[in-house]
Amino acid sequence: MEEFREIAVGHRRTRRDHAAETAEDYVEAIASLLAEKGICRVVDLARRFDVSHVTVTKIIARLKESGLVVSEPYKPLELTDLGQRLANKSRKRHQTVYEFLLAIGVREAVAASDSEGIEHHVSPETLAAMQEFLNRD
Repeated sequence: MEEFREIAVGHRRTRRDHAAETAEDYVEAIASLLAEKGICRVVDLARRFDVSHVTVTKIIARLKESGLVVSEPYKPLELTDLGQRLANKSRKRHQTVYEFLLAIGVREAVAASDSEGIEHHVSPETLAAMQEFLNRD
């Protein structure tokens, strides 16, 4: 019975981690679209992530509950101050991982793809070491 509890705890942590990754990806994408186009709509996110409008709508509802996004029917999406801070933190972490991968010789296309996943799982200690490595020049 104890074994099943440990497995359940692991599954809960994985779901929580994936939810955090999704939140980071979405607020980063919203910030990027706002910077690029001055507007972000659900359809823009659906295109960017290649998912359905319904999927985006469900995720936006969770982000709204978490205080990261402001959304009203038929209006563009906006980030709250908290959402903007998370987007900035995520973008910086992503950029550090991407630049580190390039610095160690990973091809640009591969670094771009790999940094999308690694950025969510890198510890603060490893991220600091990556940044230190990049600052050696």
